[in-house]
Amino acid sequence: MARTTPEINASSMADIAFLLLVFFLVTTEIDIDEGINVALPPWSDVPPPPVELNDKNTLTVLINSRNQLLVEEELDDIDNLRKRTVEFLSNNGRNPELSTNPQEAVVSFKGDVGTSYETYIQVYNELRGAYNDLRNDLTRKKTNGRVSKFSDLDRATRDSILIEEIKFEMPIRLSEAEPTKLGK
Repeated sequence: MARTTPEINASSMADIAFLLLVFFLVTTEIDIDEGINVALPPWSDVPPPPVELNDKNTLTVLINSRNQLLVEEELDDIDNLRKRTVEFLSNNGRNPELSTNPQEAVVSFKGDVGTSYETYIQVYNELRGAYNDLRNDLTRKKTNGRVSKFSDLDRATRDSILIEEIKFEMPIRLSEAEPTKLGK
């Protein structure tokens, strides 16, 4: 009497593997690099009018290929950048070498093609943080212990009006130039 070994029917293995593959493809979330969210101006075929900027109303921030920060052509540390930017933006004409007011002040930011991503993001965050700090301070001043001049309006309307006032008084004027080879 000959013994035969029992066989396992593997004909449906390919179907099972295919179903598992489809299941994992459908249920897996893939991270998508979104970049930095920045609101761009609307597209227009008409070229913008020339902008006349006063040098004292422009804060120049550069990062070279060795990740060194240059603020107004002077080496500086990233830890000082937010303080210097706040001082520049909130000057209101007190120091004749700094901006005359926040509506005219522009922060010009440019990196080198060799700048590391981490340094670029750190500098960008400090510049945006300076604007956020100033807007937060302005909001506190406008709402500190007083009844709103719009007390007859609902809260959402009052908040949207306040937000527009803050945006007008402290506009974010951050100019990012295309990275180029700045040198060492």
